[in-house]
Amino acid sequence: MTKETFSFQAEVSKLLDIVAHSLYSHKEIFLRELISNASDACDKLRYEALTQPALIEGDGDFAITLSADKKAKTLTVSDNGIGMNRDELVETLGTIARSGTQAFMEALTAAKEKEKKKDGGGIDLIGQFGVGFYSAFMVADKIEVTTRRAGEDKAWLWTSDGRGEFTIEEAERAGRGTDVVVYVKKEDKEFLEPMRIRTIVKTYSDHIGLPVVLKGDGKDLQDETLNTASAVWTRARKDISDDDYKEFYHHVSHMFDDPWLTIHNRVEGVLAYTNLLFIPSSRPFDLFQPERKSQLKLYVKRVYITDNCDELLPGYFRFLRGVVDSEDLPLNISREMLQHNPALAKIKKALTKRVFGELKKKAEKAPEEYAAFWDNFGAVIKEGLYEDFENRDNLLAISRFRSTAGDELVSLADYVARMKDGQEAIYYITGEDAEHAALSPQLEGFKAKGVEVLLLTDPVDEFWVSAVATFEEKPFKSATRGGADLTKVAAADDKGEDAKDKEKDAETDVSPLIAAFKLALGDKVKDVRTSERLTDSAVCLVADDGDMDIHLERILKQHKQLAETTPRVLEINPRHALIEKLAKRALDGSGKDAIIEDAAFLLLDQARIVEGEALADPLAFSRRMAAVMEKGLAG
Repeated sequence: MTKETFSFQAEVSKLLDIVAHSLYSHKEIFLRELISNASDACDKLRYEALTQPALIEGDGDFAITLSADKKAKTLTVSDNGIGMNRDELVETLGTIARSGTQAFMEALTAAKEKEKKKDGGGIDLIGQFGVGFYSAFMVADKIEVTTRRAGEDKAWLWTSDGRGEFTIEEAERAGRGTDVVVYVKKEDKEFLEPMRIRTIVKTYSDHIGLPVVLKGDGKDLQDETLNTASAVWTRARKDISDDDYKEFYHHVSHMFDDPWLTIHNRVEGVLAYTNLLFIPSSRPFDLFQPERKSQLKLYVKRVYITDNCDELLPGYFRFLRGVVDSEDLPLNISREMLQHNPALAKIKKALTKRVFGELKKKAEKAPEEYAAFWDNFGAVIKEGLYEDFENRDNLLAISRFRSTAGDELVSLADYVARMKDGQEAIYYITGEDAEHAALSPQLEGFKAKGVEVLLLTDPVDEFWVSAVATFEEKPFKSATRGGADLTKVAAADDKGEDAKDKEKDAETDVSPLIAAFKLALGDKVKDVRTSERLTDSAVCLVADDGDMDIHLERILKQHKQLAETTPRVLEINPRHALIEKLAKRALDGSGKDAIIEDAAFLLLDQARIVEGEALADPLAFSRRMAAVMEKGLAG
C-alpha cells in the first residue's frame, strides 16, 4: 500500500502550533502522557483477552519499555498492548477525540495571558482536554508511531512533524502493540539522559501497575524497572504518599490540577471491593456534555473491565475520577451485563453513601473550601434533586446557595433557621447571575421586611424547585410570582399597626388608574394590580399563580422549546410618586386620556427592560417616550 497523507483536524493544527512554541512550561509531562497511553493500551488488551485468550498467547506479560538513542536523538516508548489498525490511527491521532475541540481552543486562547505571567496557567489544559499524545511535540521535531492491532497481521506507520499533516503507510512489527518514536529536538536532549528519564518516571508514573523498563545499552547499563509496578489502590494507605495519590489522579483523570478530595477505602464483607476516588479541584471540560458519562474505571481482581462505568455512581456525581476494583464480579462480565448486576448495584449504593458522607464532613469542617467545590460542581449535583428521590434528603443537606443575606453560600437549614416571624415559605428568584437577580424590583418588599431570598442562577434551578416542593415542611415559592404574600411578615423596622393603617389611608385611590391601564393594555397583560412587594420602583412584572416562571419561559424560548409568551401581571406601586400623579389624573379626568395610555405602555416596557427582555415594539416605545417628554416640557 502506498503512503497516504492526511491533514489534521483544524483544531489540532492550531494546537500543535501552540505546543511547538512551548505554551506549556513543564515539558517533561509528555513522557508521562505517553506512558499513561501505553498503560491504557495494555489494560484494554487484558480485558479483550478475557473472551479471546488467543490475543495474548505466547506474550501474556505486559510491560512498557523506554529506549533512548543519543546518536539517533530518539526516545521510544513501546508497549505490547492492544495496538491500532489504520482506521484507529486516523481517528485517534488525527483528531482531539471526544474533547470538545471548540471549547478547548477557547480555553487555550484564554490561557495565553496567564502563561505570559509565568504562572503555569495553561499546563492543565493538555490533560483537561484529552490531548496528551500531542504534548510530545513540545520536544519533538518528528514523531513516528508503529503499531499493530492484537489479532491482526498488518502493522502501520504514522508519521508527522506536527506542522499540519501526517502520513500513514504499511509497516513491519514482529508482534502486537505500539512503538512511539520521538525525534528529540537538539535543545531538549536532556530527555535522552537515563538519570532524567528515571526521575520523570519515578515522579509521574510510579503508580503504573505495569513495569516501566528502561532498556540498557548492552554494555554499561542493564535493563532497569523504574517504577513500583503495583496498582496504587491495592497498597495500604500508610504506604501511599500524597504525591503518589496526586500522580495517580493525574494518570486516571488525564487532568493536571490537584485533587480537591481523595476517597480511598477497602470494603470487606458480603461484598469486597476497593475504591480510590478523586474530586477534581477544577471543572472538567466535559462536565455538561449531554451524554453525562461517568469517568470511573471498573476493575475486577485488578483486571481492567471498562472506562466510563455509569453503574458505579449516579449521573450527578460524574465529575468524580478514579477506579473501583471488585473481588466479587465475574472476570468475564461484559459491559452490557453491568447494568443488570445486583452486586454492582450494591457497590453503587455504598459508594454514593460514602461520597455524601465525605462531602457533608467537608462542608462542616471547611466551608470556604466547600464553597469553591460548590462553585465548580453545584449545578451538576442539583440535577439529582429532581431525578433521585431516594437521595434527595442527602442532596438537600449538601446543597448551598447564594442569597440576599450576603456573599457567603447558605444551606437550606441555615435559611430556615433565620426565617422571619410570620414567614411561611422559602423564597427564591431565578436569573442569569446573582448580582442582576439581587437588583430585581420584585425583591424590594422582601428587602424592606428583611426576608432572605435565594438567588438561583443555574438553568437546573428552574426544574428542581418544583420537583422538591418543600424543605422541612416549608414550601419553595418564587419571589416573581403574584402570590408572594408578605403581609404576615413583620417589617424589619416595624412601625406598629397604627402607623401602618395611617400609611394605608394616605394612599391615593388607584382603582381608576388600574382600570385605565387595563383598558389601554388589553391582552398584553394578564392583569394590572397593586403591589405589596414594591418600595422604590413604580412597576414590575410577575407571573400569576400557576403560570410559568418568567426566567424559565425565557430559557425555553431561547432553546426553541416555547413559541408563545404568557401574558404577565403588571404590578404597580401605589406609593410611588409617578403612580400617585397618574392616579390623581385618572381620578380627576373623564374619558380617554392619551398621557395615561402612553404611560401604561411605557411602564410595561420599563418592566420588560428591567427583566432583561427585548421590547416588543421599539419604534412605538420611542414614539411614546418622545410624546411624553414633549408634553412634559410644554407643561
